[in-house]
Amino acid sequence: MSRKPVVGVPADRKMITPHVYHAAGEKYLTALTDVAGVVPMLIPALPDRLPAYAWLDAIDGLLLTGSRSNVEPARYGGPPSAPGTEHDPARDALTLPLLRAALDRAIPVLAICRGFQEFNVAHGGSLHPRVHERPGMLDHREDDTRPLAIQYGPAHTLALTAGGLLQRLVGRDEITVNSLHWQGIDRLGEALRAEAVAPDGLIEAITAPHAPGFNLAVQWHPEWRAAENPVSCAIFEAFGAACREQARRQKPAGPG
Repeated sequence: MSRKPVVGVPADRKMITPHVYHAAGEKYLTALTDVAGVVPMLIPALPDRLPAYAWLDAIDGLLLTGSRSNVEPARYGGPPSAPGTEHDPARDALTLPLLRAALDRAIPVLAICRGFQEFNVAHGGSLHPRVHERPGMLDHREDDTRPLAIQYGPAHTLALTAGGLLQRLVGRDEITVNSLHWQGIDRLGEALRAEAVAPDGLIEAITAPHAPGFNLAVQWHPEWRAAENPVSCAIFEAFGAACREQARRQKPAGPG
């Protein structure tokens, strides 16, 4: 019997007083188990002790999750963050080299929200720190005083790139997505392709066509109640299929 593929999920490093924890949101893990059909494995953000290359032989896929923290602006040459902005330098130091190495090894990658921003920064792109303050842009933030079901409800449409990966996966030219982010792409990373654009022109899905394996990064949150959303299902099912193919190609099945 073939084993299920293992998907690495880099953790956030956060203080839960008085101790430091390494954590990932359950909604990402259940989307992986229930829709992608894979086994999630938490990767602690200990880049000095366990560098990126330590994980490559252990995983068949890589999921970069969203987070309340932002990529540090020094990583892309941006101005200092506004006071009170959350950062996670340990996660940055893990995910950016791990992402590049996974893409080089044809390990499938799915990146969401903060992960989408990491994907762009890893390719030399830059970020708007506060999209809602730029003239002509939508306010892409959630209202965190409302119930989660409303925060993660439909927010705006996206126009999908004709013939692109995302358009092929969902079989549509336009989709409606949720929106829970402050940051967004400023300069698109080198050799990346825009897969979807919001009504204000903000790029909200990208791929690295030069990379040999499946890869997709999205700004919204398809993991939220993924099994109930056809677009989310299409994304996670395609990612799971790519991870199964990677597992067959790279790893022999275990006994039993």
